[in-house]
Amino acid sequence: MSEDASEGVQNPRMDVSFFDGVVLVELKDRKILDEVSIMQIGEQLNAVLQKIAQEGLPRFVVDFTNVSHMSSSALGVLITLHKRIREKRGQLRLCCIQPAIYEIFVITRLNEIFQIRQSRQEALDSLS
Repeated sequence: MSEDASEGVQNPRMDVSFFDGVVLVELKDRKILDEVSIMQIGEQLNAVLQKIAQEGLPRFVVDFTNVSHMSSSALGVLITLHKRIREKRGQLRLCCIQPAIYEIFVITRLNEIFQIRQSRQEALDSLS
């Protein structure tokens, strides 16, 4: 995959770009609640992971700047992504999570599994 961010992939649910070998996924939906959207996001993330994993260790940042509501099924997609990235000996960072959503991560103790950063830059820097 190209290192050039201008060669990113856009679709209705997320923007995917590349910075110094790191895949940056910016979720675009404000609310990730319905099963169809969640399934599409999961499929798209998995497709990107499969392509990247062929070229080396996958390093992902998922940016939640736009997301204000998220269902438990969406958390399941993140858990699956995390597992698949770790199986390929890669790394995943989450960033820019709104306080209400972060609270769900704390309640479910997922904040102990995921590496969550305040800003996109912190997340990218932690993978370099």
